[in-house]
Amino acid sequence: MKKTLLSLTLLLTLNLSASSKAELKAQCAKDDAKACYELGFPLTQGENAKAQDVLEEGMAYLRKACLYGENRACDVMGDRYYQDKNYIIATEYLTKSCNRGVKTACESVGVIYRDGHLNKHDDVKAREFFEKACELKSASSCFNIAIIYRGGFGVKKSRSQEKAFYKKACDANLTVGCERFIELDNEDKGIETGFIATIKNWFK
Repeated sequence: MKKTLLSLTLLLTLNLSASSKAELKAQCAKDDAKACYELGFPLTQGENAKAQDVLEEGMAYLRKACLYGENRACDVMGDRYYQDKNYIIATEYLTKSCNRGVKTACESVGVIYRDGHLNKHDDVKAREFFEKACELKSASSCFNIAIIYRGGFGVKKSRSQEKAFYKKACDANLTVGCERFIELDNEDKGIETGFIATIKNWFK
């Protein structure tokens, strides 16, 4: 009896799922952006994304959803293209996502420009996008900007700016950001730190 009930429940669930998917397809065919997104998103995630034909089907739905104004679909497409190292198309989508305040999109575009994935390094553009991500509390982006000012990559070297961005990284809970800020702050206050200070403490 229990097996029969379990089989009936499973069959009903599958039928409902099939019915729901059919309804979403019908709505998507009528240019319902949300329906297209709900169809496409699951096909681009997890194990589905590993099957090329399934992934392509999902991306087709997302592309239509994005075209008809579903920003979440545009965000997912940018991320997928980034993961697939299709950096030219990824940058197009991710830049728009970043401008809407999507932190991870700003981070990714910053990395694309910093690492020269568009055929050349662009430290100025990298800093621009890292700054946007930093404003959205991306600790790694704040730290990256500190490194930019430390090395003078596309900007004039600035210890004060380097220190300020380490502080922002620290405030966003990045431990190494806190460590670097404390190190510079102690140096500015005349407090010795690091290996030399450790050796001196041995002989006190």
